[in-house]
Amino acid sequence: MTIADIVPHLKALHITGLLIWCGALFALPNMMARHDPAIGIADYQRIRRVSHYTYTFVATPAAVIAVIAGTWLILIREVYEPWLYLKLLFVAVLVAFHAWVGRTIVAVAESSGMHRPPAPGLPTGVLCGTILVILTLVLAKPELRGLGIPDWLAEPQGRQLPFDVPSR
Repeated sequence: MTIADIVPHLKALHITGLLIWCGALFALPNMMARHDPAIGIADYQRIRRVSHYTYTFVATPAAVIAVIAGTWLILIREVYEPWLYLKLLFVAVLVAFHAWVGRTIVAVAESSGMHRPPAPGLPTGVLCGTILVILTLVLAKPELRGLGIPDWLAEPQGRQLPFDVPSR
């Protein structure tokens, strides 16, 4: 068995992680929109607890698994194409969205009804757009060489790092 033989398993792990992560990111803004103390203290606490647990025990581990599996896929398959760098930029937007959701959940929990999360429409639209761009880049793998991307970003240089890596 070679390292290339695990590529299908890594792809399955990466896609599964992405499905769970993105599904949770779609659900969380809708859950946060229900954070309203006027619905009753018991329901308010239940919604806060479920959104916190969804973020902590579903979305974040799935994000970590998706990113690690995706990184291994890049390294094993040696994909150094311009479309990949653009995809990674939009993955960074997805990570920033994830961080914003976490910050909003904490702000709602710590402000005792003083902080109102935004309506779910705008966050859902941003998430849909980001995911659509990522899927388009991954599935179409467009040729982006005409955009002025330097060659050193598109292919490995085969050089050592400009500094010594400390050993333990």
